[in-house]
Amino acid sequence: MERRRAPADSRRYGQRRFWDERYRREGAEPREWLGGLSRFLPQLQPELRPGDRILVLGCGNSALSHDLHQLGYPDVTSIDFSPACIAAMRARYAHCPGLCWAVMDIRALAFPDAAFDVVLEKGTLDVLMVEETDPWHVSPRAAAAMHRVLAEVSRVLRPGGCFISITFAQPHFRKPHYAQEAFGWSLRHVACGDGDGGAGAFHYFLYVMRKGQPLDPADLALGRRLHQPPPAAAPLPPPAPPDDDEDYLLAIQL
Repeated sequence: MERRRAPADSRRYGQRRFWDERYRREGAEPREWLGGLSRFLPQLQPELRPGDRILVLGCGNSALSHDLHQLGYPDVTSIDFSPACIAAMRARYAHCPGLCWAVMDIRALAFPDAAFDVVLEKGTLDVLMVEETDPWHVSPRAAAAMHRVLAEVSRVLRPGGCFISITFAQPHFRKPHYAQEAFGWSLRHVACGDGDGGAGAFHYFLYVMRKGQPLDPADLALGRRLHQPPPAAAPLPPPAPPDDDEDYLLAIQL
C-alpha cells in the first residue's frame, strides 16, 4: 500500500530550523503545549519525590522545569535540540542554579546509564509522528524512531525510576510503542482533561512506565502487534492541513 505524505505544515514540526526560528522570535516567554503543570499536577505529583533527579525531554519554552523547581524538586535537567531554545531558557532562569539546560537529541542522550529517577515528556514524542498519515499503521521509520528514543529513556532511568509521557495520543495508538518488553518497564495510563466529555472538552493521556516492573499480558500483546505487517487497505482520504500550535498534536493523535 502506498503511503501518502503528511502535509508540509505538519512536517515542519520535525525540523530543527523551524524551532530555532520560532525560539529566536519568541525567546523564553512561557508557551505550554497541552497546558501548564497545574493541569496535570494531581496525576504527576504522586510519582515524584523531592530528591528525584528529573530529566525533561524537549523542554521548549515551557515553564514546566521551573515550576517543578519551585514546587520543591531542585534537581531538574532540561534538554532540547534547538540551541536557540536552550540559550533563551538558560538566560531566563539563570537565578535557579538547580536547573540545568543542555542542547541534546532525544535519540542519543549524552548521559550515563541509570542517571535519572524520573524522565518526563509533554508532547515531545508526538513530533516523531508528524509525518504519519494512518494512525493504525505507523511507518517502520516512525516506529524505529520512537523505539530508539524509548530505548534511550530506559537506559538512563535507574531501576525503580519512572518515565512519564503526557500526550494527546490515545492508548490504542500509543501503548503498542511503550509496551515493549525490551524496555524493562510496566505501563499504565490515565485519561485527564477539562470539561464534561462534550465536544468542547480538552482531553489528554498521562502514561507512567515504571522501570523494573513487568508488563501486563494484555500490554505485552499490544506491543507484539506493533511488529506485525499491516493488512492491505484502501487509501484514506487526505487529511485537512492542521492549524498551528497544539492542533498538530490533536491531528496526529499517535
